[in-house]
Amino acid sequence: MTWLLYGATGYTGRLIARRAAALGQRPVLAGRSAAKLVPLAAELGLEHRVFGLDDAAAIRQGLDGVDAVAHCAGPFTRTAVSMATACIDSGTHYVDITGEIPVFESLHELDARAEKAGVTLLPGAGFDVVPTDCVAALLAARLPDATELDLAFFMGGGPSPGTARTLIEGSAEGGKIRAGGEIRTVPIGSRQLQAGFPSGTRKVVSIPWGDVSTAYYSTGIPDITTYTWVPLPSPALAGSRLLRLGPVRGALAGALGKLVRGPGERALGGTRSEVWGRTRDAAGNTVTATLTGPNPYSMTVDSVLRIMPRLPGLPTGFQTPSLALGADFAGELDEVTVSVEALA
Repeated sequence: MTWLLYGATGYTGRLIARRAAALGQRPVLAGRSAAKLVPLAAELGLEHRVFGLDDAAAIRQGLDGVDAVAHCAGPFTRTAVSMATACIDSGTHYVDITGEIPVFESLHELDARAEKAGVTLLPGAGFDVVPTDCVAALLAARLPDATELDLAFFMGGGPSPGTARTLIEGSAEGGKIRAGGEIRTVPIGSRQLQAGFPSGTRKVVSIPWGDVSTAYYSTGIPDITTYTWVPLPSPALAGSRLLRLGPVRGALAGALGKLVRGPGERALGGTRSEVWGRTRDAAGNTVTATLTGPNPYSMTVDSVLRIMPRLPGLPTGFQTPSLALGADFAGELDEVTVSVEALA
């Protein structure tokens, strides 16, 4: 199978490209900057293609002879639909590493078109949202009548430039939860709880994580809230209101893009990530689960490179990681341990 890695010169794209080459995989590297792409392709001895995502015909030409795409160029709210649409038109399977709720919802709307074209659409194939989605599916299997789902995570090592920009730009929409099956807007940090991570209990605050979208499709649970631990007093989240102002948000996103470099080699090898999840049914029964794993970027690389060879055998149409690969997929990743507690 021939696959293309778009966004190969970004932080995560470079990690995937170098790891793929080390494993003997031969992805075609692609992106819009020849100045960045040509040296990387030469270094790794891989084919490269230069094209942007603002011209549908150029994208389809860039996908010529390609069976699948790993799309790693964000913010995905600007890039995902154009790439996914071109993939459907050209019969090319689509994978991305988004964690953005609007992207999952937009790609879900393409389900029928993708199914008809025999194309798999699999967004969220990295740390966003493989570990949390698989934890959600495992919890739903243990408590099939669950009506509420809480998912929390924390991660070490810091964000990449692209992740930092995405977080800032996404803050304009406020927080998101799912209630009664519908996605609703709430203030960021408006919900808080104590999450029992394997390393200890931490106070977490609600944020708009991708599982507000995907966990509903994976489990059917109508009420979903996602949380993370932040090393700041929760009142500091009130500052997120300022980020709704376009000039403030744009200036901060631009600054972070220049200042943030992403985890270095030491952080990639020395930091961990953890997930905690809990389901509850109408009778008050609860089940909890935890996951521990390596640095989120290391997990993303491992996940994407395991998924790409499997694409020809996966279900077509819109998929979440657990729907396409099974609830146990996250547990197959390197250095990942999953534990589901008994019904309480």
